[in-house]
Amino acid sequence: MKTNKNKIIIVDDDTTNLAVARKIFADKYTVFTVASGGKLLEMLAKVTPDMILLDVEMPEMNGYAVIKTLKDSEKYAAIPVIFLTAKIEPENEMKGLSLGAVDYIYKPFSPELLVKRIETHLLLQAQKQELKRYSTNLECMVQEKTQAVHELKDAILSTVAELVECRDGITGGHIERTQNYLQLLVRSLLEDDIYAEELSQWDMKLFVMSSQLHDVGKISIKDSILQKPGKLTDEEFEEMKKHAAFGKRIIERIEKKTKETAFLQYAKVLAGSHHEKWDGTGYPEGLKGEEIPLQGRLMALADVYDALTNERPYKRAFSHKEAVVIIREGVGKHFDPEIAGVFLKYEHKFG
Repeated sequence: MKTNKNKIIIVDDDTTNLAVARKIFADKYTVFTVASGGKLLEMLAKVTPDMILLDVEMPEMNGYAVIKTLKDSEKYAAIPVIFLTAKIEPENEMKGLSLGAVDYIYKPFSPELLVKRIETHLLLQAQKQELKRYSTNLECMVQEKTQAVHELKDAILSTVAELVECRDGITGGHIERTQNYLQLLVRSLLEDDIYAEELSQWDMKLFVMSSQLHDVGKISIKDSILQKPGKLTDEEFEEMKKHAAFGKRIIERIEKKTKETAFLQYAKVLAGSHHEKWDGTGYPEGLKGEEIPLQGRLMALADVYDALTNERPYKRAFSHKEAVVIIREGVGKHFDPEIAGVFLKYEHKFG
């Protein structure tokens, strides 16, 4: 039959003491009695008590050795222990409390006083457990709320980015594909120990998420240029090139209005540098080689590969093989040789 009574284990090598204790506590608690520390450990495999009343002076394994064993165990460490002992020296009491006992009560004891002190410690233990549950639940709620905010932010970013891309005549998952290519590039670089020291310092989740905003600056470009089905004139191309610098400025304005910096730092670098070229002929700043941030060099290859293998208003979709040939021709010109080398080594994964 189920009971709501607290469970107490009493440990004493004197059977008379066990019989007296059982009689004292039987009405208030579910009582278990054992005659040694070894028997206690055996019982703990079957019963999880709310409290242990522990004698100090026992053969083979005394109370101090027992409590040390309990406190060394992750499973039993939280069970409150009260010492019941005839040893009245202050140093013995200090030793017991130092080992983790919640109380140290001398024999002979007043049954009423002992019951009262047990009740107090059981109440304190219940309050500690309730506080722990509350703390755990609160932590879970915070994690859930944080995750929900992240998911909302990601959803808003994805929608904004896709709307921008739709103005460019791009549909069919450009954002998702370039994110996948970035992840694959980074994993491959780390596998080959290339740029590993710098990459290991990044928050990869934020980096990949921020890539959604790499083309946000296109919001400033006229539809007549973005959606032109043929080749752009020199004047139109100069206008198109402004989207990289404009995207960087958009993100800088957002930075001034929020405390969120890490995510926006990645986004700003990607927006402003993904059209730079290794040989210095890119835009908007004409950066060369490792002057170009690593984020931008990675985005450049992922973005170009996706542009090559998908249809645009001004071109057909190239096959994976054709794209690989074009990227190979761009090694050391458009693309970082190390990053392009890794792409070419693992190009089958991209295909």
